[in-house]
Amino acid sequence: MTAGQEPAPTRARYGVVAFAVTLAVITYIDRVCIAQAAPLIRQDLALSEKQMGWIMSIFYWTYGLFEVPWGRLADRIGAKKVLLRIVVVWSVFTAATGAAWNFGVLLATRALFGVGEAGCFPSLTRAFTTWLSSSERVRAQGLLWLSARWGGAFTPLLAMLLIDAVSWRLTFAIFGGVGVLWAAVFVLRYRNDPREHPGVNEAERALLPSASLASRAHGPVPWRLYIGSPRVWILWTQYAFLSYGAALYVTWIPTFLRTFGELSPMERALLAAPPLFFGGIGSLFCGFFLSRLTRWAGSGERARRWMAVLGFAGSAAMMIVSTLLPDPVWKMAALGAAGFANDLAMPPSWGACMDLGGRHSGTLSGSMNMWGSLGGGLAPAVAPYLRSAAGDDWNVVFYAAAAAYFLGMICWFFIDSVTPLEPHPKEAAP
Repeated sequence: MTAGQEPAPTRARYGVVAFAVTLAVITYIDRVCIAQAAPLIRQDLALSEKQMGWIMSIFYWTYGLFEVPWGRLADRIGAKKVLLRIVVVWSVFTAATGAAWNFGVLLATRALFGVGEAGCFPSLTRAFTTWLSSSERVRAQGLLWLSARWGGAFTPLLAMLLIDAVSWRLTFAIFGGVGVLWAAVFVLRYRNDPREHPGVNEAERALLPSASLASRAHGPVPWRLYIGSPRVWILWTQYAFLSYGAALYVTWIPTFLRTFGELSPMERALLAAPPLFFGGIGSLFCGFFLSRLTRWAGSGERARRWMAVLGFAGSAAMMIVSTLLPDPVWKMAALGAAGFANDLAMPPSWGACMDLGGRHSGTLSGSMNMWGSLGGGLAPAVAPYLRSAAGDDWNVVFYAAAAAYFLGMICWFFIDSVTPLEPHPKEAAP
């Protein structure tokens, strides 16, 4: 640095993104593992396929119900305390999954696991709101969901290898231990207010959001404003439809692949990866391409709408295409394309929560993810009943997902995703 030259900004904010990315991987490893282990769990605990469907669904419903409380707590006390608590909680119940001995115990364990994981993404959204500028948040969300999806994509292979080596029970214990290790490192390094972080210099402070966004939201949540806003209801609804289709990728795909008797266990594990693997690429593509699309469209709102509509429409179309392909490799390639399109709609949805919610972004994103989880939880529970009614035909499961995607696409024609629901604190009228 020459005399008189300002020092370059430090990059502590990228460390926050690294923590978020790592945790996103852990969340999906912990939730996807049960899909790969499901056949062995059913065999050891003498469970029916419909019982297994309820076990996979209960996670989504408890996850959804605790989204708002955890998100609100993150707004009030900061992301650090919330993330420390929830990561330890869900890691304990991940490990406890391997100790279950009957349907009731396993159902309760997965319900409590959902309670723990519920606060993850709302709290990370709160952390991004306080640490990242508006231009960096959507890209960070894209990277976050890439990591989450890829964590889930490689879980079937990782879980298969571990299960073969140490049993399905010990595999859950190993995965739970990874989360506890993350929490120990996080508590030492993270700060709720970036200005208190010893690794942030003055040049980086100038790039950070205003101090008002780092402040804790002590005031009441504007629930009347949320509930009275058609934009919020439509945002919630589209995410429920999006999550219905996405839930199939992390629940029943490994079981579906067992219907192809010519496939080896290794081939089934590899073929389970495309929906989540390409979904992650879709999130990253959207996160980095959306800013360019905004310049072309001349409006952030218009760019988000175009990207989300493309995502929903592509997912619906590729779900239908998958039912027309008899070969398992091409069928999973089509579902991989559906996963890619699915995640084009993810960053616009979470970006909308940050812009609309402001200081209450944790609560608003939690409420959106709650509706998403309630919708997503229907997919694993309903799938066995749809198949039974259709004579054990898997295609009806994919038709239902395509219909959900189509309805989600319609929602985006009516969403203003950029105008805040309430004035920014410093802009509020006196």
